[in-house]
Amino acid sequence: MTDTPAIIAQLRTLEQLTRTENQVARIRMAQARTDQTRKELADNAERAEQRLDRIQQALRELDAVPDFVGTLAGRIVALVKSQAEQAQRFDEALLGDLALERQLQDRARYLQALTADGPDRVHRLAGELVEAHTETVEWLTTVLAEAAVGGPAPLRATPMQVVRGGLTHVVRLPARVTAGGINRAGNEISRAGERARRSMAALADGVDRAARDAGDILGAGFDAALDRAEQVARGEGAPDTARLVHGIRRTRGALTAAELPVPDYDALPVGEAADAIRRLDSLEAVQAVLRYEEQHKNRTGVVTVARTRHAEVAREAVS
Repeated sequence: MTDTPAIIAQLRTLEQLTRTENQVARIRMAQARTDQTRKELADNAERAEQRLDRIQQALRELDAVPDFVGTLAGRIVALVKSQAEQAQRFDEALLGDLALERQLQDRARYLQALTADGPDRVHRLAGELVEAHTETVEWLTTVLAEAAVGGPAPLRATPMQVVRGGLTHVVRLPARVTAGGINRAGNEISRAGERARRSMAALADGVDRAARDAGDILGAGFDAALDRAEQVARGEGAPDTARLVHGIRRTRGALTAAELPVPDYDALPVGEAADAIRRLDSLEAVQAVLRYEEQHKNRTGVVTVARTRHAEVAREAVS
């Protein structure tokens, strides 16, 4: 026997959670490391809106009124979440995203079970929701795996998250200077609705750009100091220190072409570089080439292959 009240209750909860998912995806766009990742997040936000429309249609068909009042509330929840994340480590913020997607996935599965005997359209919708959220869970799991092994994940931490996680001191000043601006913008959310959301996203993007500008200015001198520190460590017979510094240089994309695990890398065209990357089987090797490519040549095809290979090796390492 179909339990219509239970189906409506799950649809309403899915409606609210999907609104939050949509807003989080749009906020994450400011943290995308590449245009490809930014496009993936934009597509995910668009698909979330489409799922929201279908959930609301399902509610109408069951003679239940969609929660239009919750639209602004969903945006506020997502933006408050982004505010809270400024005091979190980057991995903790991603774990929060993963928890949201798993809840959506589990509720969609429950809805699928509730509608096994009908209504058919809601049952099909539940199956599609399960598939969509399973895909997002796998993507976030891969991002976390890459972050766990020290690789360049598709998302970058915000300046305040970088400072909170102790990853680097380069962005500390611009993050601190603009933190008050972010908080003031967040305080206006409940009064300004959609306009505040756009202002918040723009401000967050401005913070990110300011941090990157500071990093560019200081980066060259910092890389030279790291290179010198590694040389001194090796000369002084401190191999552990030398390996540590070398790892930092690798993560920053500061290795020279001669230090890469692919011989004559700078001379390789796109196709040959991509083939060489596919043959690499260690995280350190793939990371070294990926970060070097991003910092120096930034060829879209090569970066895509390197990211794909890095994700594959990261998953293998974690599993």
